[in-house]
Amino acid sequence: MRIVALNGSPRLIGNTSAAVTLILDELEKEGFETEHVQIYGSIMTPCNDCGSCKIRGDGRCINEDDDMNMYLTKLIEADGIILAAPSYYGSIPGQMRILLERIGLSAATCALGNALARKVGAAIAIQGRDGGLSAYTEMVNFMLRNKMIVCGSSPLTVLTGEKPSEVLNDRTGTSAVRELAKEMLWILSKTKG
Repeated sequence: MRIVALNGSPRLIGNTSAAVTLILDELEKEGFETEHVQIYGSIMTPCNDCGSCKIRGDGRCINEDDDMNMYLTKLIEADGIILAAPSYYGSIPGQMRILLERIGLSAATCALGNALARKVGAAIAIQGRDGGLSAYTEMVNFMLRNKMIVCGSSPLTVLTGEKPSEVLNDRTGTSAVRELAKEMLWILSKTKG
């Protein structure tokens, strides 16, 4: 089984990356194929709701000049999806928002129904001091709206850290990430087994 993690942080080596690496390492130990996808390097045009993805029937965006269709294909082919992003000014970064809006509209218009429905999803948010819960909620709402099966943990996977890899010192947060990996494994074994 394949799990794709979309990292919405503009920092290649930062706290979001450290948290994604932590969960993917846990999943790889159990034999899952994983991919850590850094989206911030891609230029993303905001969706203009032109409806071409619906007209085409395959959900692909008519705008082939950026990487959105590639990301959509990765998510459609995945069994599990992890969305990870820092909180910037109390919300997910703009690049992540644009991608989720475009993927959401495109996936929902596929001829076979919502292309992300019943995929297993998880969210991880990183905060310096605050805003992590808002970012986490935005990503979870995306998954719920796309009829995904959302994994949880207790506490939620909202980790705190400012300097690169500082989130790894958040013992409660890293424990929640490991628990989230176990929940993903369990749900995937029940739904895909």
